[in-house]
Amino acid sequence: MLWLVLLVCAAPLIASYISYYWIKPERRNNYGTLIDQRAHPLPSMTTTTLDGRPMPLQGFKGKWVMLMTGSGACAQACQQQLFTMRQLRLMQGKEMNRVERVWLILDREPLDTIVIREFDGTHMLRADAAAVKAWLPVDAGDSTERHIYMIDPLGHLMMRFPADPEPRKVYKDIYKLLKASAVG
Repeated sequence: MLWLVLLVCAAPLIASYISYYWIKPERRNNYGTLIDQRAHPLPSMTTTTLDGRPMPLQGFKGKWVMLMTGSGACAQACQQQLFTMRQLRLMQGKEMNRVERVWLILDREPLDTIVIREFDGTHMLRADAAAVKAWLPVDAGDSTERHIYMIDPLGHLMMRFPADPEPRKVYKDIYKLLKASAVG
């Protein structure tokens, strides 16, 4: 009888040991690619608003930031990415105020007024293209312009979504981040 009681008490411990060390999950729970924040710290690059006022990325600490990069001559793919970011923020409902949208413009091309008005609320900042490309991770043969990145409220780059992302899957990732985070 004593051995049976010991076995019943030890069973959860044995099961947890087996599941932790021997049973590895086959699929991941997130859609975006997690980024090691130690390898890509937030640089102290100079970013300015469209009218030339300095506005550093460190100023967004305390908020989740959806970040994209691109040229000032915003083509159809760029406008689609801006639209996706706006919709992803709106999909968060009452939590949407915790998320900011930032577009880093990598050249001195003038922006179309229609784009500025259509995506009002997106922080449009000019940044040095070389500094941004050195900071943001991409796979070989890819470019930063095709991805949306997430920066956490502490200012750490932490996630990259694939090019032409599926909005529902991105929404789920952002929802989980906001739900699990007490910061921002």
